[in-house]
Amino acid sequence: MHDSHSHHNESHLKSSDLLTDIVIGMSDGLTVPFALAAGLSGAVSNTSLITIAGIAEIAAGSIAMGLGGYLAGKTEQDHYNSELAREYEEIETKTEIEEEEIRIIFKDWGFSRQLQDQAVLEITKDKDRWVDFMMKHELGLEPPEPERARKSAFNIGVSYIIGGFVPLSPYFFITDAYSALKVSVIVTLVCLFIFGYFKSKITGVNPLNGGFKVMFIGAAAAAAAFMIAKLIDGQH
Repeated sequence: MHDSHSHHNESHLKSSDLLTDIVIGMSDGLTVPFALAAGLSGAVSNTSLITIAGIAEIAAGSIAMGLGGYLAGKTEQDHYNSELAREYEEIETKTEIEEEEIRIIFKDWGFSRQLQDQAVLEITKDKDRWVDFMMKHELGLEPPEPERARKSAFNIGVSYIIGGFVPLSPYFFITDAYSALKVSVIVTLVCLFIFGYFKSKITGVNPLNGGFKVMFIGAAAAAAAFMIAKLIDGQH
């Protein structure tokens, strides 16, 4: 029973990490290329130029976002390893203090002094188990998945690419920039709403409010880029 429960928690955490990566990549992937395409549509009529710039942005953005995810994963791993090494050192050099910290943890859980002392005796018999206990219950740290950094980079990068091609796709099939922009706005806003709806549903926020909020942010970014491009173009 215990092994089954542990396996369930591990799977849950992995799926949570995957969802987090998808949310990070997809949200920026939908919004940034959308704003870029809208801005360029306000200044040029050539959709070929917009698609080239859009693809370049998606490539650069996916690499940058993926690298950010990789560095975040590596930082998490490095932080855990650093705290792990420090904890091993402390049980060697500050044994009594570490034992007292075990008592405090069990005291906070409502255990009697006798059970606190018994817990100390049992846990301190094995240094690895001792350190593992302190990492989890004193520092609140779980060992990161070894391949987390690489997986995060891949998940975020791919999600960004998928999201980025949504607002850009009409420009591949429509030659007039304004017409392509109209279709792009409709398609992207619908996708932003759906994305925000399900993201909010997963995180426990009101889905409708979340959907409209994400849609509004994307629309505001695209409108701002379009207006700025029109203003700059009008001065030439």
